[in-house]
Amino acid sequence: MIRFSTSRLLALLLTGLCTLAHAQSASTAPSGKITYEGLRRVDMSRIRMSVNGQEIRPGSGDVPEGIPDVVSFTQKLIFAGSYAKEERDRTQNPMRPNRAGDANSSPNGASASGAPAGRADMRMTRMNDQETYLDMASRQRISILTVRRDSTTQRYRTERPFPKAEGWETSDKTKKIAGYVCHKATVTRRNAPYTIWYTTDLPFTYSPIADLTPDKGVVLQIESDDESFKASAVSLEPVDAASLQPPTDVKTISQEELEQIRRKQMADFRQRMMQNGGFPSRN
Repeated sequence: MIRFSTSRLLALLLTGLCTLAHAQSASTAPSGKITYEGLRRVDMSRIRMSVNGQEIRPGSGDVPEGIPDVVSFTQKLIFAGSYAKEERDRTQNPMRPNRAGDANSSPNGASASGAPAGRADMRMTRMNDQETYLDMASRQRISILTVRRDSTTQRYRTERPFPKAEGWETSDKTKKIAGYVCHKATVTRRNAPYTIWYTTDLPFTYSPIADLTPDKGVVLQIESDDESFKASAVSLEPVDAASLQPPTDVKTISQEELEQIRRKQMADFRQRMMQNGGFPSRN
């Protein structure tokens, strides 16, 4: 017969209780989705366009009419357990090329916005795909960048910690957003004032603008003169946790290397536009 001392039995009992509590916590960890409606003002000074194969710059008389200075989009955070993933809806760009048979073209050859045919020979395409995952436990943002060139595809992974909240000024003001009580804070980012509303009623930390992540809490509304996000819905529902874990079979690079790849992709994109009469080639 195996005999255990009282202290040994207590230790085994405590270990079992801790294991059970951890398993129950993992199985009951909340999962769901936060849907944000976003607006962002376009910095026209950074836009590069090609019309009929000639590069033009904002401010010149050749810039097509009807270019929007504000874009809207929907961004979602899908979460389960200690992992989450950002997703952004690909909304139709109003600056589609005006071609025969295009749904945005009218019979007289003018675009739906009224601009003459040939003036809106521009479109924005995705040169690559980037996925953003979040490891809530280690407070890491993980980016997976897929770069396509000709017939080859390369994937890269970068990691960076959640930015540290600095310069936040909290307030006693509260309001409800998507059913959650939110607290007000203000902060300056890139010389611009931001107003932030965050809730501590969700058991993780997140902000749709990474640089403005609080020490604790989930930002449900954030706004400045140039951009804004507001949660239109927070739904707690079952989510496949495995789908939120970032892939590991990709090449890990530094943030600096990632920026170099992006700059090269942008240069290649502009060159293809110039070579194809204002339209990037489809590889």
